[in-house]
Amino acid sequence: MESNIAESGLRDDVLASIRTSLKGRPLVFIGLMGAGKSCIGRMVAKALDLDFVDADREIEEAAGCSIADIFKLYGEEAFRDGEERVIARLLDGEPLVLATGGGAFIREKTRALILEKSISVWLRADLDLLLQRTSGRTHRPLLNNGDPRQILADLIEARYPVYAGADIIFDCDESSKEETRDGVLALLARSFDKDGNIIR
Repeated sequence: MESNIAESGLRDDVLASIRTSLKGRPLVFIGLMGAGKSCIGRMVAKALDLDFVDADREIEEAAGCSIADIFKLYGEEAFRDGEERVIARLLDGEPLVLATGGGAFIREKTRALILEKSISVWLRADLDLLLQRTSGRTHRPLLNNGDPRQILADLIEARYPVYAGADIIFDCDESSKEETRDGVLALLARSFDKDGNIIR
């Protein structure tokens, strides 16, 4: 297999040590919409030679319609029920990198599953960065009914204290996606002890 050094900027032995430390546990990205969970998750998965799955895409495939349509037709509670089932199934499968929707970690049962069966990484971003990244996007149901800045500010206030329970926290900024990927990988490399436990 071709070396990941040029792709990630990290030595192959460092990437191998991250895979070893995961001990077959999924790596789950959490955070608000626009934080980069899918983009960075996919890039991290490639660097670690793991499969990548976007939970929202899996939910849409299972339901046969878009997230926006699920919200419109059945409501948020029905969506969260389906999300919980999909995430539970994915966490019981092969080792992978999983990007979750912004509300997944907020639901107690889903959060408990993630904390029990995976290593969770919160991509933390400030309001201005999230607003910039989500501006003009119409596929995000929670932003379609009101002032996006206020909605995101309210979500930050409500959700960030819960996201803080993640195993690992990475602070996003204006860096490129490649720099962010490398930063996440570097953080992962120094977040485990020799037995694969998270260093608090």
